[in-house]
Amino acid sequence: NPYAGLVSHLRASWLSGKTRPMEYRIAQLEALGRFLDEKKQEILEATELDMGKPSFEAFFSEILLCKNELNVTLNNLCHWMKDEYVDKNLVMQLDSAFIRKDPYGVVLIIAPWNYPIHLFLVPLIGAIAAGNCAIIKPSEISKNTERLVAETLSCYLDNDCFAVVTGGVPETTRLLENKFDYIFFTGTPPVGRIVMTAAAKHLTPVTLELGGKNPCYVSDTCDVTNVARRVVWGRFFNAGQTCIAPDYLLCTVEMQDKLMPALREAITEFFGPNPRESPDFGRIVSDKQFRRIRALMSSGRVAIGGQTDEAERYIAPTVLVDVQLSDPIMQEEIFGPILPIVVIANMDEAIDFINARPRPLAIYAFSCDSKVVNQVLERTSSGGFCGNDTLMHLTLTSLPFGGIGNSGLGKYHGKFTFDTFSHHRGCLHRNMGLETLNTPRYPPYTQQKLGLLTTTFEVKRRGTCTLL
Repeated sequence: NPYAGLVSHLRASWLSGKTRPMEYRIAQLEALGRFLDEKKQEILEATELDMGKPSFEAFFSEILLCKNELNVTLNNLCHWMKDEYVDKNLVMQLDSAFIRKDPYGVVLIIAPWNYPIHLFLVPLIGAIAAGNCAIIKPSEISKNTERLVAETLSCYLDNDCFAVVTGGVPETTRLLENKFDYIFFTGTPPVGRIVMTAAAKHLTPVTLELGGKNPCYVSDTCDVTNVARRVVWGRFFNAGQTCIAPDYLLCTVEMQDKLMPALREAITEFFGPNPRESPDFGRIVSDKQFRRIRALMSSGRVAIGGQTDEAERYIAPTVLVDVQLSDPIMQEEIFGPILPIVVIANMDEAIDFINARPRPLAIYAFSCDSKVVNQVLERTSSGGFCGNDTLMHLTLTSLPFGGIGNSGLGKYHGKFTFDTFSHHRGCLHRNMGLETLNTPRYPPYTQQKLGLLTTTFEVKRRGTCTLL
């Protein structure tokens, strides 16, 4: 295997204990901060070349949010690393019971192309913070960013403990043949199954950050203008190539009639009368993705947009109506600048519609009535939820980010990333003396001993708990 030597080298470094001291972890994290600062312009240029990503969007998603994750980690690492002491029973009051946050060892991070810096760097921050060695596999589809990462990251990180592997499917397949101690994958459900199958051969734990068709319910009681602006921003940010973008709208026909002019007005306000000329609207990452997305536009009827240019890989911000559930656009994640509207009769039908499909990465609900938003939250299941806005839950490092079911497995961001890459090791350190306390557990057994054991070990139920 072409990567066996690399994995062995990193494992030897990890076994040496080099990555365990807090000072080492902080030094490597600070080096990532220098990478973001010193390569800022090159990151903006690479993402612009890969998918026409506006510098505003690239700075916000690839640099600012990563710096936030980094600084939250640096600010809190000394607390996160500490042993966590736990409750004890009567017998063990003089002993020490605690949770030790151990690194897993050598971890693999496989990143996608749509946010090619953010989606490898945020997991890497947690992997380093937890004391692991890591191999990073950036996406070959965003080739300019892949080249930047491969050529420059090694100048900042310890090459005995961290490495970048490039290439496509063949290289990733061979890489996955090796035994890793943890695998963190971001991508599509079909590839997630392949990664999980490869991990299962070594009983390697995984985090799978996948996607899905994220529904967006708009109730009849809402501020139509604000809904349109927030949906247009979330759907067309990064030209729709966002795993948590609202994938389709659910609303009544009356709300659709009100939304249509508001959506058209928001698109014009954000991107001008011709979005193709806007410096603030991106492009599709590859010819293959362009053709796939363009084919989806045959579903329903184009109400707004619909223009395309294959040479530029440009697809205009597009809204579709009269969409049928059997249409291709309702069968797969769109991952492009198209927003279909599905008409439903009421909130109950919208909730039934959502629950009849695989659980998505995010659910959005808009209403001036908080009871409506809470109803959607309580009666559905998804990786994350955002009421009266789109995408913004991702920006909080205090919230876990991850999928459920078809949309993924595991969570990260902030302390959740540190915890994901840490083995929570249950530890008990007992006193060598006081043997009399242990006598009730030893044979020969008697009813008297069982009574003593019950008294000292039994956990009794307290009063009932009431949710306020």
